[in-house]
This record gives sequence, structure tokens and C-alpha cells, in this order.
Amino acid sequence: MSANVRIPTILRTYTDGAAEVSAEGATLQEVITDLERNHPGIAARILDEAGKLRRFVNVYVNDDDVRFAEGLATEVKAGAGVSIIPAVAGGC
Repeated sequence: MSANVRIPTILRTYTDGAAEVSAEGATLQEVITDLERNHPGIAARILDEAGKLRRFVNVYVNDDDVRFAEGLATEVKAGAGVSIIPAVAGGC
């Protein structure tokens, strides 16, 4: 299954500046594995040392937050949109 993965600006150094890339996989884990295969180093920015989603990185498959779905086991259908969104914090 091929998914369209939207890459945030901060991670585009791994995708040669591309804002969107294609990745293969039937689950989010497989999509991230394929991303890493084609764009080395990107997975370490999405996953922590234990292989889980980083606390301050939100990932959506289509419009569904994977934290409220199946996490890394979330199904990714052909043509799905995957959005990686780093949390932004700040204050006054």
C-alpha cells in the first residue's frame, strides 16, 4: 500500500526539502520503516529509543490521530494521507 506522507518543515532536511513523499506499508509502523529506508535518520525524529512515537510528535492517518486508534499498528490503506506534526510549545 502506498501512502502520501506530509513532512513538516523541520524534518525536510531528511527528504531533500520535499514537503510530501510516498511510502509503502499496510500499517503506520511499516510506513515509518519505509520512510527510514528511503530517508535515513527520519525515524529517529518520529520514534523514541523504545520504538514508540515520541511524546511531542503527533501522527494522523487521514484525519485520525493514531494515539486514539491503534498507534503504530494503525492501518494505512492505499492512497491514505499520513501527517507528521511536531507539537509546538511556547509562551509569553
